[in-house]
Amino acid sequence: MNVGIIGGGQLARMLALAGYPLGLRFQILDPAADACAGQVAPLIQGDYDDAAQLARLAHWADVVTFDFENVPAAAAHILAERVAFHPPAEALAKAQDRLSEKTLFWELGIPTPNFATIDSFEELQSAAKRIHLPAVLKTRRLGYDGKGQRILRTPQDLEPAWQALGSVPLILESFVPFEREVSVLAIRRRDGATAFYPLVENHHREGILRLSRAPCFMPELEQEGWDYAHRLLDRLNYVGLLAIEFFIQEGRLIANEMAPRVHNSGHWTIEGAATSQFENHLRAILDLPLGATTAVGHAVMLNCIGALPERSAVLALPDAHYHDYGKTPRSGRKVGHITLRGTDPDAVWKGLKQLLPLVGFRPEAFG
Repeated sequence: MNVGIIGGGQLARMLALAGYPLGLRFQILDPAADACAGQVAPLIQGDYDDAAQLARLAHWADVVTFDFENVPAAAAHILAERVAFHPPAEALAKAQDRLSEKTLFWELGIPTPNFATIDSFEELQSAAKRIHLPAVLKTRRLGYDGKGQRILRTPQDLEPAWQALGSVPLILESFVPFEREVSVLAIRRRDGATAFYPLVENHHREGILRLSRAPCFMPELEQEGWDYAHRLLDRLNYVGLLAIEFFIQEGRLIANEMAPRVHNSGHWTIEGAATSQFENHLRAILDLPLGATTAVGHAVMLNCIGALPERSAVLALPDAHYHDYGKTPRSGRKVGHITLRGTDPDAVWKGLKQLLPLVGFRPEAFG
């Protein structure tokens, strides 16, 4: 079967690598000639809204998916009219606008921070008084990895934040003093069959995910997260892998955002789960039976940002798995990840302490 992917980053790359053992074929659409997924699958170079290239991909593919959620709405509609397109365009549209996303959460009874739409400085001043500071001002669209956000701690922070972000529609959210960040990875097939991966604990630095640990043993919160995910899957008639990021505050989950695609916090599943998120996403969109989502031991995934550590130093660690995305090193760029997996959580954590200095962190950085 033929699978088209919009976007040629590392997620598309890992989807293709997961799909080849299933006998699948891939083509990638991306505007960059050096898109890293193009190293492992044929690349159609073109803009995401290039009607001719979209038609070419749709004609070839049995199903089309995407590896990032900022696919232009027009492109999604062109593809959905011509070929099976998953996850659905509605999920894509909701995830592209933080106001739509938070409103959907609220409608489904999924707790969120207090929020207000902001279209003028006067609205920002009024909302800051209602929501109270500290709060977070965010662009409604195109924000990721901490971009397009300003934390407002005092009234004096409002005007500089407005000057920096106010040229586009915004949303103001109350600041959540969370104890932990976790994510739920849920998978749904075309026929409605669903499965859930174990709860994942995440650690960010400067808005970028740096480390994920799974499984995170919090059974009650895990079940709560699965319930919230189920509501979203059913409401959106979802097909594919859905990731939802939550804050934990005072023993309850508060939804931060969702991603309608395979997700960075699920990279550990390649070695750490019976079936990886990438393979299960492909199974779901092709209506194949879903694979088991159980964790195989304990896993820690560490993102490599800007540059990769020396390969032999990493592979000298027991149970270390090295993933090079084939990208040119650049400050702030995700260029690879490393996963440690084992049956003994203490041994995995000990290995992490040895690994952290290789990527520029102190051994106690994620204690």
